[in-house]
Amino acid sequence: MREFVGVHTSGEQPGIATLLLSRPPTNALTRQVYRELASAADELTGRDDVAAVILFGGHEIFSAGDDVPALRTLSPQETVTAAEVARRALSAVAAIPKPTVAAVTGYALGSGLTLALAADWRISGDNVKVGSTEILAGLAPRPDATARLTQAIGPSKAKDLVFSGRFVGAEEAHTLGLLDELAAPDGVYDAAVAWARRFTDYPPQVLAAAKAAFAG
Repeated sequence: MREFVGVHTSGEQPGIATLLLSRPPTNALTRQVYRELASAADELTGRDDVAAVILFGGHEIFSAGDDVPALRTLSPQETVTAAEVARRALSAVAAIPKPTVAAVTGYALGSGLTLALAADWRISGDNVKVGSTEILAGLAPRPDATARLTQAIGPSKAKDLVFSGRFVGAEEAHTLGLLDELAAPDGVYDAAVAWARRFTDYPPQVLAAAKAAFAG
């Protein structure tokens, strides 16, 4: 039974599932949350009734990133283990063999941005802030995080964000390539549904093969 991550479907949106992150107030990511993300990704991978997936943190905030106070309580070995748990979870989300879209609201910071980058497409409100903000907490991002960031925007721009830890507004994030589509703040989830709905009539095995072609 998952406490912070749910998989939701609706008869009004056949073929679309929402992977909902719900750990108020900021959807901070812990080892438990990462394990639940991996579990949800595995469930979605095996569900024949799901053609496309929306990653959503609710209407207030996508995710403020790792739970830094919790990280500071870990021993060195536990820190290594936690990093591997996080890497596996985000890899599992990225490997869901269906089109995935992150509906980004509020903030997507640090590992929250990395989670959004694990989706195939990112839609946000025009009022969001994103950033690779780990350095502001005296931490360095994980190598898998910098790899996803670099893949999205190139090494020079990725280094600027990582070294500075600065918050990036929606327009700049869209220009950089961190976000693919901007919507009104209240319409982010609906825009993600519209994106996902385009794929619900396609054969799932064809979509899976098309997505796998990018991994090769």
